[in-house]
Amino acid sequence: MAKPEKLDEGQIQNIVSNAVADAIDFIESEIVSDRLKSQRYFDGEVDIGEEEGRSKIVATKVRDTVRQIKPSLMRVFLSTENAVEYVPTSSEDVQMAEQATKFANYMFQKNDGYRRLNDAFHDALVKKTGILKIYWDNYDTGKIVDYSNLTDEELAYIVEDEDVQVLERSTKVEAEADEYGMQVERPRHTLKVLHKKESGKLCIESVPPEEFYVDRNAKSIDDAYVVAHKRELTVAELVAMGYDFETVSELSGSSTDDTFSEAEQFERTGYSEQQEDERFDPSMRLIEVTEAYMKIDVYGTGTPIMHRILMGGGRDTIIDYEPWGTLPFAVFEVDPEPHAFFGRSVSDLIMNDQDSSTAMLRGILDNVALTNNPAIDVVEGQVNIDDVLNNEIGAIRRIKSPGAITVNPVPFVAGQTLSAVQYMDLQTEGKTGVSKASMGLDPEALSNQTATGAQLTAQAGAGQIEVMARNLAEGGMKQMFKLILELLVENSCEETMMRLNGMYVPIDPRSWNTEMDVTVNVGIGMGREEQKMVALQQALQTQMMIYQQYGAQNGLVSLTQIRNSLGDILALNGVRNADRYFTPLTPEIEQQLIQQQMMMAQQNQPQDPNVALAQAQVEVENIRAQTKAQTDMLKAQIEAQKAVALDDRERDKLDQELLIKTAEILGKHGTAVDVEKIKQMQNEQRYPEAQTPTQAVQQGGF
Repeated sequence: MAKPEKLDEGQIQNIVSNAVADAIDFIESEIVSDRLKSQRYFDGEVDIGEEEGRSKIVATKVRDTVRQIKPSLMRVFLSTENAVEYVPTSSEDVQMAEQATKFANYMFQKNDGYRRLNDAFHDALVKKTGILKIYWDNYDTGKIVDYSNLTDEELAYIVEDEDVQVLERSTKVEAEADEYGMQVERPRHTLKVLHKKESGKLCIESVPPEEFYVDRNAKSIDDAYVVAHKRELTVAELVAMGYDFETVSELSGSSTDDTFSEAEQFERTGYSEQQEDERFDPSMRLIEVTEAYMKIDVYGTGTPIMHRILMGGGRDTIIDYEPWGTLPFAVFEVDPEPHAFFGRSVSDLIMNDQDSSTAMLRGILDNVALTNNPAIDVVEGQVNIDDVLNNEIGAIRRIKSPGAITVNPVPFVAGQTLSAVQYMDLQTEGKTGVSKASMGLDPEALSNQTATGAQLTAQAGAGQIEVMARNLAEGGMKQMFKLILELLVENSCEETMMRLNGMYVPIDPRSWNTEMDVTVNVGIGMGREEQKMVALQQALQTQMMIYQQYGAQNGLVSLTQIRNSLGDILALNGVRNADRYFTPLTPEIEQQLIQQQMMMAQQNQPQDPNVALAQAQVEVENIRAQTKAQTDMLKAQIEAQKAVALDDRERDKLDQELLIKTAEILGKHGTAVDVEKIKQMQNEQRYPEAQTPTQAVQQGGF
């Protein structure tokens, strides 16, 4: 077997182009037809034929069922404060996991999380899969500013900024008086600049099904050979991503093999895009871009590495490629098929039922119409035809002889057909779990039952919806919040402030552990809100009993946990702002409160006489020690002053003796003596380490 070699750009382009082409062929030949049919049935169409003059009504089973399921799914995922929680891997990660949970859910809501989930759930219910793309967008923000009357120094200061791009510039020389009153010519500049600033943000984007491609052998998004996102971007968007304007502006628009994607888009929107790009602004021209993710051994190491390859102008030209980490897609499915990427949608399950129900409903309406307006026989020439064609109630028909008009009555059999319609409804309910009983609206199913029995009946009917919710939770929701955590850790550049438990605290996402597990808070399998309310109230009563009986140091229940129970009870009742009714509390604040209470209790508690006497004796000894130290210091200062005085007397004596000796020498020998030099030596600094005797004592000089 040949040793792997490093690939050049042409080889990479061939590998990726072939992989993407095969993925597109798979989707268009095997999946698109099902999605087109599902969309048509959701829009109220059927494949059964129509007869002229007969009923054309459609039983919109698909649309009605999807619209009944979506509210339940949205309530399941968004009824709690945090849709998802991160589970710490160790005790040291508990606080970090709480911060990550709050911040990730905040970023999810900031990206219009409700709309993104609504889009993903709708696509999963109608078109097999819902796709969300989660990525970090680094972009430049621009602001155009006009400057006028600038000096040379001001102009240089503005232009030298790396984040400034000069758009327009002009100079005008004006005569001005200088500080001496002389007229001098000085240039004044007018400037228009673009101030650029690098920014970044977390993005959650709903991907239309016709833009997403995967290879035919993929069982999941993690083991796919290639995953591609094909869309149209403007030249300006590509330039904002960091690519050269001249390079991307020369790329072509849509390719010729987009017939199926255009058909899907038409079914989804009801209209098609303009075929030719008539945008005269070159920066706004649309370019077809394919963003492919696949493992490639680019460097010939024998180990393929995940790469992101960006191709423009169809799949012909590689714009860029780079190593990549986790795929930026979250896949939502309501009924996944084992060992296959695409499962079944709700539309797939009940499209045939829509055909059958439509046929029966049309038959019923036709029977009613024929019963009310039966066919009639007339004798030609004996009846006024205009009178016969008049369908007004009580209309007069002119005839020339009795018996000229004969009515052919049609028996009403729609009542017998209604049982078949009800049977088809039951079949649809069994497949989807959507029924009046599951919604608590069927008076017959819930009559003569206790509240618990009625609730169990409703929950049993909602089993299918619960399975759908669990599939969505364990699939797309986990993938999405895993990606959110990784992107926040990788791209956050500084600390930020976040409101946590009612207080603003600094957080640093860069220190979070990306290996934390993800738990989705879905309201299934654990009872409805009423049962949760009862459980929380019982837990609160138990907490209060333990705290009152064993005190703050009971080791089982804290004030913070009691406050959390109160907040959850309010949240279940629709009151999200619990801080308005109960002060925010954290374990740190609670510990401070306990310490303050203990100190106050000690101050108010009567003191033991023996303890008071011992404390008084200690204070007396401290005062004695301080007094002795001050006395010793004063004595040292007095002795130092005495030493200085004695030294001064000795120097005066020496001065006198010096004068006498000088006179004697001059008298005897006539020799001059340098008296000033001798005095200078006597006057040298006596305390080289201090300026005063007191400072000398303090520094150990005496």
